[in-house]
Amino acid sequence: MLDRHQSVASLVLDHSECAAVLQKHRIDFCCRGAMSLADAAKEHNLDVEQLAGELERAVSERAGQRVEDDPRAMSTAALIAKIIATHHEYLRKTLPFVAPLAAKVARVHGDHNPKLRALDAAVSELSAALIGHLDEEEQAVFPALMARATEGERSATLLADMKAEHLAVAALLERIREASDEFTLPEWACNSYRTLFKELSALESDIFAHVHLENHVLAPRFGA
Repeated sequence: MLDRHQSVASLVLDHSECAAVLQKHRIDFCCRGAMSLADAAKEHNLDVEQLAGELERAVSERAGQRVEDDPRAMSTAALIAKIIATHHEYLRKTLPFVAPLAAKVARVHGDHNPKLRALDAAVSELSAALIGHLDEEEQAVFPALMARATEGERSATLLADMKAEHLAVAALLERIREASDEFTLPEWACNSYRTLFKELSALESDIFAHVHLENHVLAPRFGA
């Protein structure tokens, strides 16, 4: 039985398979991960017992399967290397593909579905924000942490800026969710339209996992 008062961030750290369930219900376990499961359910007008049941089924279905190494047990160097190799590289590869695709779909189908223009704008903003964010982390934040430059104002400023940027990214993901009607495809959607929504859903999942590691595994090691 899951503890209804456990924070959603620690729940995902204990059971990574719970991330997909929380994401489906638009429960932010990254930037608002301190919320308890009960409070998250209340905020999203969900029955906490039904939500807990979904999560417990996900945990049960995963039982016996190989799980990823617990990031909390990794050294800081290994954790940063994982973040860069798994998430930063994915974003650097995916964003240059997704942003032009969003523009194309908006151009071709925007008259039929005006929300696609709002979606294109949000994806464009997300791409620009993330590329700058990745550069800042790799060139300033991570080297400072690795050098143990984590005492005093520089450390606090770097980590505060990182978390503030994460909040901005979360807001853009919300705009993408709304403009895409929860990634719901109309019957007439073409292959480009379908590919875009598939890629955006995968992108959202990756960003959630990425930000979760930085906010709830990396930053707390340095008092943030």
